[in-house]
Order: sequence, then C-alpha cells, then structure tokens
Amino acid sequence: MDKAKSTLSIIFAFLIISILISVYAMAKPNTDRVTATNVKSGNVVVIPANAVEVAPDVFSLGTATDVDGRVVEGFMFVDRKRENAKPPWAGGGGGGATKCYSFLAKGAKWKVLEPWVVNPANTEGLSDSFVLGNLAADITKWEDASSTNILGSGSINTSNLVADTQSTDGANEVYFGDVDSPGAIAVTIVWGIFSGPSFARELVEWDQIYDQVDYDWSSTGQADKMDFENIATHELGHSVGMGHPPSECTEETMYAYAGFGETKKRDLNAGDITGVNELY
Repeated sequence: MDKAKSTLSIIFAFLIISILISVYAMAKPNTDRVTATNVKSGNVVVIPANAVEVAPDVFSLGTATDVDGRVVEGFMFVDRKRENAKPPWAGGGGGGATKCYSFLAKGAKWKVLEPWVVNPANTEGLSDSFVLGNLAADITKWEDASSTNILGSGSINTSNLVADTQSTDGANEVYFGDVDSPGAIAVTIVWGIFSGPSFARELVEWDQIYDQVDYDWSSTGQADKMDFENIATHELGHSVGMGHPPSECTEETMYAYAGFGETKKRDLNAGDITGVNELY
C-alpha cells in the first residue's frame, strides 16, 4: 500500500513538473525574431513598433514570407544628418588595421537581376529625368566597382508607392516622402535571407525613401541642402548589400552620417570598392 502511494506521489509530481515546464515554454517570448504582419506604412514612413534596433539606426523588421514563399527578414537603415545622429557605433575591433566596409550579412547579395521603379515626384524642383538618371548612374558606380550587374534597370512609376516595412510585395521602389524620425535624411529597407550558410544567403527586395519634409534637396551640392547624388549613392550601397563601416572610416561613401552640401559620397572610396568586390 505504502509502495503504491509512493508511486502515485512520484507520478503526480512528474505531471505537475511537466505542466509547469509547458506553461513556461508557452509564456517565454521568442527573442530571436519578431514575426511581421502584412501591413504597409504609406507615404509617411514609420519605424514599426515591433522593430528591434540591432545597431544605432539599424532595425530588424522581423520575418515575413516573400512572394516566392520563402521566409525572409527585413532590415531598415535610417540615415541621419550628422548632428542629429546617435553616437557612432564603434566597429573594427581586434586592434589590427580597420576594414572600412561591412555587409548586411556575409554572403547576402543579389543573385537575380530585378527591375526597380521610382516615383520621382518631389517638392524640391528635381526633374523626373534627373532623379531616374541619377539613380541609374549611382547604381552603375557600385556595379562598375564590382564588375557585376546587381540591381537591374529602373523606370518611372507615377503610382502612390509605399515602403514595405512589414512584409515584401515583390517590387523594388524609390520615392520622396516623410520619414517620421527626427533628423532622418533617408531610409533604405532591404529584405533577404541573412542567416544559415553564407552561400545560401540572398537579397530579395529593397525600398528607398528620401525625406522632403525635414530637408531640401539639390542636384548641385548647395550648401544648405542635401545633395541627391551624395545621399543616393550611399543608400544604394545598402540596396546592394553594404552596411555602415566603423566610425573612423569617415571618407567612405557608406559612412553612416551626412551633412548639408556634402558631395564626397558621390564617388566610392577604397573601402567601398574593396567591400563590394569581396561581396560580389
């Protein structure tokens, strides 16, 4: 009898422990990924509430399923005017020579040429032909540096384009709008496969928004305006898979911050060229 009671007590205790473990597992949040929902942000681009800041002004947007049924993750780069920026994120490490480039993830690059569209409408007096032509020329800089066709050809689309901050829609889109974050000049959003073996990583979609509410824009490097070519060359670096270099690499096109009248980012620097060659 005592033996039977002892056995029942052990079984009962085991059941209680199993139930507690199950409840804890269900209650414990998944901190590896934030699953995104299928909602678009419209012309006012907002950093989603569920985004996770993985580096200063670099946000993981969570996972979604792309148009081909693959699970992909999105990253948002919010690029700011220098005085509005957070303290630069020190990188490089190791005490050796600094590598003045970084990637969204090692091996994460474009494997299929895809077209892109731009709605060039803006309040800054930049012509449609200038915006389209300059974006194409800036893409060519990265492609020439890597001897690879990366982003495909562009065309004008007068539709109301929207940034894909929550899921992909199969289109690569560029437009002027309002970035709802103080000091933000522009935002680039890139979706892709960033984990797993490096050979299996891939970029699948990009969107880009230039803020015309907080900033004026110029095609000639005017001292009190943002130079479109300067900023676009940087943003398109994100589109091809480049990240921000360490904070001491101030001469690189991919340096994280910019200022009024700045034009030095128009031309790729040594670190930019080395990096895109290594990636492609």
